[in-house]
Amino acid sequence: MAADEDVNLLVIVVDVNPVWWGQQILKESQFTLSKCMDAVMVMGNSHLVMSHSNRLALIASHSQESRFLYPSKQWKSGSFSESGGTTSAESTLSSSKDGKFELLALENDIVTEEIKELMAKTEVRAHLTETLLAGSLAKALCYIHKVSKEMNASHELKSRILVIKAAEDSAAQYMNFMNVIFAAQKQNIVIDACILDSDSGLLQQATDITGGLYLKIPQLSAITQYLLWVFLPAPEQRSQLVLPPPVHVDYRAACFCHRNLIEIGYVCSVCLSIFCNFSPICTTCETAFRIALPPVLKAKKKKPRPPTLNYLVS
Repeated sequence: MAADEDVNLLVIVVDVNPVWWGQQILKESQFTLSKCMDAVMVMGNSHLVMSHSNRLALIASHSQESRFLYPSKQWKSGSFSESGGTTSAESTLSSSKDGKFELLALENDIVTEEIKELMAKTEVRAHLTETLLAGSLAKALCYIHKVSKEMNASHELKSRILVIKAAEDSAAQYMNFMNVIFAAQKQNIVIDACILDSDSGLLQQATDITGGLYLKIPQLSAITQYLLWVFLPAPEQRSQLVLPPPVHVDYRAACFCHRNLIEIGYVCSVCLSIFCNFSPICTTCETAFRIALPPVLKAKKKKPRPPTLNYLVS
């Protein structure tokens, strides 16, 4: 199959957890959500202009929902305008904007409006510090499957997912997260991880299983350079580049009882649930285990002693 007939689909999942980004504002950090989204859109635009057959999707992973930023409902309905009115996408494309390609300008405007709407309607709750990353990845896999069904048989779809992670891992999403990873592995979908803050054991496993790249950004202000250098090239081209060395993968699992990462535990033989303490009944599938007790040793009968003769010595 010719290379120009291949369709490369890149799905970028961005962590927009308002609690984590609010902490960056309190720290008076120069790295804000708007700068992160600017870097993401630069990478998305670069991916689109590399080939006319390349496709892009952006998903915002929030603490309360997962939303498509692009293509969004406004893009599908063909109605969007900078002033908030309703207009056709064709009329917006016909107007040049500072020499920028009109399709890229329209995409950037739609992403900006969607992220503003999402963050404006968010009711910040301090206890909701976990990002719905597993749901966002599941939505990305569903979108990739939808695109593959819509394509012609003469074209081949090469898809990958890039996760830009900010908040810490959620042990409560371990089971859903692992299901998403194995589904991506079965569909030959590469998962890359760009970490902004603390390391993610779940994404380390995801990149190692699917053959992706894991990188913790050493300098957040240079995120655009790292995105274009490490994550923009296709997986087939990475063998020709000098990339950061792989990291040690943390393969610890989270127990289903306390959601703690453990190294040694008990596994249910029916549903493969993991527990840090022994339980005679699995709390997930309610399977009762038959405990093999050590055999009871019967007491040996004592043989009667032969009578002893006592001699009186005078």
